[in-house]
Amino acid sequence: MNKFISRQKMSKKARKELDAKQRSTWSFSPVTKKVENKKLYNRKRKPSGKNEDFGRGFCYVYV
Repeated sequence: MNKFISRQKMSKKARKELDAKQRSTWSFSPVTKKVENKKLYNRKRKPSGKNEDFGRGFCYVYV
């Protein structure tokens, strides 16, 4: 049986190994996602789809 040594008395290397053992991986990202403000100017944002078509539609004329 291993002898108990308090964390304060452990060497830095031993504390690092102990922390690595106790650390577990997350099944999801714990970082909170922030919704961007649509009113703020953003160069990278694509322009809205107002003028994407450029007249490719059909026009019927009745004579």
